[in-house]
Amino acid sequence: MVQEIRARDLAAALADNSAEPPLLLDVREAWEVQLCMIPGSQHIPMNLIPLRMSELPDAPIVVICHHGVRSAHVARFLLDAGFEQVLSLAGGVEAWAAEVDPQMARY
Repeated sequence: MVQEIRARDLAAALADNSAEPPLLLDVREAWEVQLCMIPGSQHIPMNLIPLRMSELPDAPIVVICHHGVRSAHVARFLLDAGFEQVLSLAGGVEAWAAEVDPQMARY
């Protein structure tokens, strides 16, 4: 099973200056990222992950999508590929907008 992180917990982790922040990996489509994005995220669409996963660091990764379904699939793929520290953002950018950044555009 893929482990998840809640939006508020991710926001707290990102605000903690004493810890190395995780890579925020946004796997949504380009048109979705144009609507809204968590600041600091790296965008690699889900379908390109197998081709571009060599670009990902051996460090904690939080995978992000719209509602958390695609991110869970990508997180499982990365775990199966040997990445050890991978989480999925529970509820995706929708949860982030609802719980952390109410000014974020929603769709």
